[in-house]
Amino acid sequence: MTISFKTQEVRIGVIGLGYVGLPLAVEFGKKYVTVGFDINKYRIEQLLAGNDSTLETGKEEIEASRKLNFTFEEVDLKNCNVYIITVPTPIDQFKKPDLSYLIQASTMVGKLLKNGDVVIYESTVYPGCTEEDCVPVLEKFSKLKFNTDFYCGYSPERINPGDKEKTLTKIIKITSGSNDETAWFVDELYRSIITAGTYKAASIKVAEAAKAIENAQRDINISFVNELALIFDRLGLDTNDVLEAAGTKWNFLKFKPGLVGGHCIGVDPYYLVHKAQSLGYLPQVISSGRLVNDAMGGFVVKKILKKLILNGLKLQSCRILILGITFKENCPDIRNSKVVDIYQELKEFGLVVDIFDPWANPSEVFDQFNISITKTLNSLVYDGIIVAVAHHQFLELDLCNLKRDQNSIVFDLKSIFDRKMVDLRL
Repeated sequence: MTISFKTQEVRIGVIGLGYVGLPLAVEFGKKYVTVGFDINKYRIEQLLAGNDSTLETGKEEIEASRKLNFTFEEVDLKNCNVYIITVPTPIDQFKKPDLSYLIQASTMVGKLLKNGDVVIYESTVYPGCTEEDCVPVLEKFSKLKFNTDFYCGYSPERINPGDKEKTLTKIIKITSGSNDETAWFVDELYRSIITAGTYKAASIKVAEAAKAIENAQRDINISFVNELALIFDRLGLDTNDVLEAAGTKWNFLKFKPGLVGGHCIGVDPYYLVHKAQSLGYLPQVISSGRLVNDAMGGFVVKKILKKLILNGLKLQSCRILILGITFKENCPDIRNSKVVDIYQELKEFGLVVDIFDPWANPSEVFDQFNISITKTLNSLVYDGIIVAVAHHQFLELDLCNLKRDQNSIVFDLKSIFDRKMVDLRL
């Protein structure tokens, strides 16, 4: 079977229209007949009206994608010959990979596959997942043979939510295919929309592994500075002072301590750990990094409770304000937010806790975390204020007006305020 790369013949179906899938569908829709599919009917209705709740694209960008159609009906994908799967790959409560979305999407696509079709995965997985977990599902439901009747590729997403500079087309894209011809086809397909260029990996497994280690590397580096923060706290040193001093050396890597959430860094290393363990190897460095980063929420709570007590306040009568719940600044993405860890632990100690975030969607926060966030700050005052996210709107706040009295404290996790205005920094 020969794969033909001709513009008039390529009909693309993008499965999953979140932070990754939508920008991809929009770009492909400028050149190729493209169907953007999502099981969320409300999401499709929003997009048909030109509204993107993730803020990754705008109405003008969507309208400029003239060959793109949105749907929640599987039947609308039947004429596609290239399927790109961009569904979430989270972890479960036991920190194990949750492939349920990937398997469901593969099942649906398998039922639609025809001779000569190509399925490309973008979801972050462990090395081997595409060919060992997804391909058998495609074969089962299509009744077709892999690399004879249909083909697969893998091109890991590199979307950075909220970043308006390093957008999809401006980031080098890794590509790969299940054989040489498919690898060429996938690379040429992406190269047609990625102005930064592409990098054709040696195999699908290499591409999968490259994505996994990108985020594991960042996770480990952040865990190192987080551990330094724990040490320097006992020494009475400001971690940021130490990092600024060390940063004067030309080759010092400037990572900062903080909460590690989001859809990538706080999740992807567990996929690598899972695969390593299945091979009989316990990855100690990666696992240790995860333990340190996952414990940072508890460290923050311990620090603020200790300071409240030292200031003579009774914990059960304290009201705390958390500024921000998204996983990063100036972005509505709440996936795997570690701010939730701080909120829940403070509540367990009997404190009243409010969360204010001008970027987060209140209904999404409630649906995902069962937390009601305040829409305005009104005239309430607080015994403790935690600056958890560096949204630019927070810099306009008068922290003094939010404090109940001189015993109230401010814990600036992001070090965005002048240190004279805060009591604690991470």
